[in-house]
Amino acid sequence: MSKKKAITLLMVIFASVFLIVGCSGSGEDTESNGEGNNNSDSNSNDTSSSEETKTIEFMHLWPEGSSAMHNQIVDEIAADFEAENPGVEVDLEVLSNEQYKDKIKVLSTSNELPDVGMTWAAGYLNPYVEGNKFAQLDDLLEGDLNDEFVAGTAEAYAIDGNTYGLPLELNITNVFYNKAMFEENGVEVPETYEELLEVTNTLSENGVNPIALGNKDRWTGSMWYMYFADRLGGTVLTEAIERETSFEDPALTEAAAKVQDLVNNDAFISGFNGLSDEEAKSMFMNDQAAMYMIATWDLPNFTTNEDVPQEFRDNVGYFPFPTVDGEGDTNSYVGGPGVGLFVAEDSEVKEEAKDFVSFFVQEWGDKSVTQAGVIPATKLDTDSLDLPQMYIDVLDDLNKSTNLTLYADVQMSSDTAQTHLDLIQALFGGQVTPEEFVEQHEEALSEEE
Repeated sequence: MSKKKAITLLMVIFASVFLIVGCSGSGEDTESNGEGNNNSDSNSNDTSSSEETKTIEFMHLWPEGSSAMHNQIVDEIAADFEAENPGVEVDLEVLSNEQYKDKIKVLSTSNELPDVGMTWAAGYLNPYVEGNKFAQLDDLLEGDLNDEFVAGTAEAYAIDGNTYGLPLELNITNVFYNKAMFEENGVEVPETYEELLEVTNTLSENGVNPIALGNKDRWTGSMWYMYFADRLGGTVLTEAIERETSFEDPALTEAAAKVQDLVNNDAFISGFNGLSDEEAKSMFMNDQAAMYMIATWDLPNFTTNEDVPQEFRDNVGYFPFPTVDGEGDTNSYVGGPGVGLFVAEDSEVKEEAKDFVSFFVQEWGDKSVTQAGVIPATKLDTDSLDLPQMYIDVLDDLNKSTNLTLYADVQMSSDTAQTHLDLIQALFGGQVTPEEFVEQHEEALSEEE
């Protein structure tokens, strides 16, 4: 055999062997996977799809068992967002309130925060901002959410001029009153502090408890003090807490004096400093006091709660805190946003997370109030809502609001807040003078500088 023929024969043999091995391998794949080369194509497609899908991790604190309507609304909004944003999924994790707070702390220390989560304003927000854990959201306020929030609500989530959270819920404080008791005693809704004193005097003379107050809890009395401070000095209370001015400002001293004037006028139920807020509320709801100051979280008790007698609900009205010595804007409220949304600074899907937060805030408004009875932090068109009249009135008030002063104890550090609450009870109890009240506040705040 020539050398050329031998080489040709070897090439034929090798080609045959490769063909056999190739066919054998293909057969094994087909038998093993049942889909032959289609399995390889399928895996390739799955990988491509996985790479295209972006997942937003959202942790919230409304479990189905304890917050059914809130939970349902979140599910609806997440589903709507996914429908409008193909290729983006929202992965929900739900914890109870305390579990949520504990887990957020742990996750923040390991830089594993969810892309979107819930936060509170002011003091709660500070350590997360200082640790660079939350992203700035000012671009959303300047974009789709421009002028969407009630005055003062988004500002509660701002630190050093930058916004790190967007509020969902809002509570403002009003004076609720029993319309039948007012009519029976010939008194009308007061628009000034002087008229409020006249109302309390008339009710007392007629043997009626004027105002239900449970100041054992102390934050209840703080709301009265804060309103006097607001009416006499505008935003001076917040300015003092933020150290832009002294707590010994004359308006803050006069506000303390007005509190003691009401106390000395027997405006509050007997023993108020030893009663809880729940006890005071019970007195108001059982026709044992004509007025009661509380935030709008109690609106369901005065409107839709079927466990509360209809006769009582029909008799409840409310009025804004009056002007004081001719001063003050009755469209300025004491209150505060509830929970808000944050976006993690280290999120790998930050832009999608911001889009989700913006979408959530816009859908939350109508849904929260109509389905869960929650007052949202965004402005609403009440003409399109089917709600009890008191809800409509409160929402209309909010659309006209000019300022929201966040609850003082929420604005303060935990230590100073404790001092504030203790002094509130002492002020109402006459254990400190107005001058001592503001001086001790100033000392507590100065120690933190």
